[in-house]
Amino acid sequence: MNSANIRLAKDADLPAINDIYNHYVLRSTCTYQEAPEPIEGRRRWFIEHGPLHPVTVTEISGEVVGWGALSPFRSRSAFRHTVENALYVRHDLHRRGIGSALLADLITRARALGYHALIAGIDAEQTPSISLHAKFGFQNAARLKEVGFKFNRWLDVIYMELLL
Repeated sequence: MNSANIRLAKDADLPAINDIYNHYVLRSTCTYQEAPEPIEGRRRWFIEHGPLHPVTVTEISGEVVGWGALSPFRSRSAFRHTVENALYVRHDLHRRGIGSALLADLITRARALGYHALIAGIDAEQTPSISLHAKFGFQNAARLKEVGFKFNRWLDVIYMELLL
């Protein structure tokens, strides 16, 4: 990765974050969202995040090339010590260490915020993402069969967990 910088996201990053994400909405099972996210929805999503649930971006030469986020795992209060991670790298920049850098940063942020567990929900076909999380110590916690339906087929979700 050449001169990559990971930082907290700001409003001006939302179009790039949304463009990266929407590429996968239309082409991949890495998200189970089926319709592109409108920018207004992305803005609401960003506002709902905050200091306890940071959104980060990776920049190379001033251009956003990836993003990550920590989100509440569930809304019930007993889950307050657990967060779920999401990370997306621009489709033409895979296998350059951007995802690894984003995940390492999210783990560091989750620990600094005092979280106890970090969860990743990954489509079972997304072996690069499963391998990436395993590289950072995530363990398989569950496989939910045929809980998603996209591109006219049933999809399995693998949940991986890292105790911090």
